[in-house]
Amino acid sequence: MAGIVVVDRDGVEHEVEAKEGVSLMETLRDLDYGSPAICGGMCSCATCHVYVDEASLSRLAPIQGDEKELLVELTGYKPSSRLSCQVQFDASLAGIRVTIAPDE
Repeated sequence: MAGIVVVDRDGVEHEVEAKEGVSLMETLRDLDYGSPAICGGMCSCATCHVYVDEASLSRLAPIQGDEKELLVELTGYKPSSRLSCQVQFDASLAGIRVTIAPDE
């Protein structure tokens, strides 16, 4: 486990332990203030949409086609948008800061 910072939809910052070896979505889905992740990580619903802190974006693997296609259709899309189901979490991402995107 490694620590990350999660900002919920109310703007409250939480330090949590993220599970290594799984997607970031799996950690966020288990939080009361996290993402619903309705599709369970199949990259088909965008309910795990997060904004990644600019300083952390370069630490992530590049965005892939399906993820980008879903994200650009969202009203709340930003250049820092990612689907947390597509971010594989490991120790190199310790300290990453993400903000739960608004519900759409």
